[in-house]
Amino acid sequence: MDNIVGPKLQELRARLGLSQRALARRAGVPSSTVSLIESGKSSPSVGSLKRLLDAAGLSLGEFFSQDAGLRPKVFFRTEELMEISKGDVCYRQLGHGQPSSLQILHETYQPGADSGRVPLSHEGEEGGLIIAGRLEVTVDDQIRVLKAGDGYLFSSHLPHRFRNPGREPCVVVSACTPPSF
Repeated sequence: MDNIVGPKLQELRARLGLSQRALARRAGVPSSTVSLIESGKSSPSVGSLKRLLDAAGLSLGEFFSQDAGLRPKVFFRTEELMEISKGDVCYRQLGHGQPSSLQILHETYQPGADSGRVPLSHEGEEGGLIIAGRLEVTVDDQIRVLKAGDGYLFSSHLPHRFRNPGREPCVVVSACTPPSF
């Protein structure tokens, strides 16, 4: 197993665009673990390998199958969305770690929560649909309060900010290209 696990893990990690440290952090293992496995200096326990593969979105069977890595992951269950931030604003990313020029987020803004006092600005475009609640969206000098069913689409180089002015959580599904996280 040692002879194939290291190179296969390295290939998988590279395909997902993850550093050794990032994969280890997602898997909850020491950062040296990935390096030692990939270099063949350590043989992982089944538990350690399973934690690494779970963090990469693969089962043990998929990892060891002939076509592992040839087909990108297409479908994701809710528990597979990567939680990027917690607290008053929660971002959960679809397909985290997969090579993609599109970022899709499931966002939840608690009442009164916002994306920060300083407006965001970055390259690309973004858009979103309000699923529940209300969201105040500021883009440059324009401000609108959107409700469930409303949406937004703009060039991300314009300064922008998001805030929940309501008394109930606001849920948004958004997309951004290129990814900003």
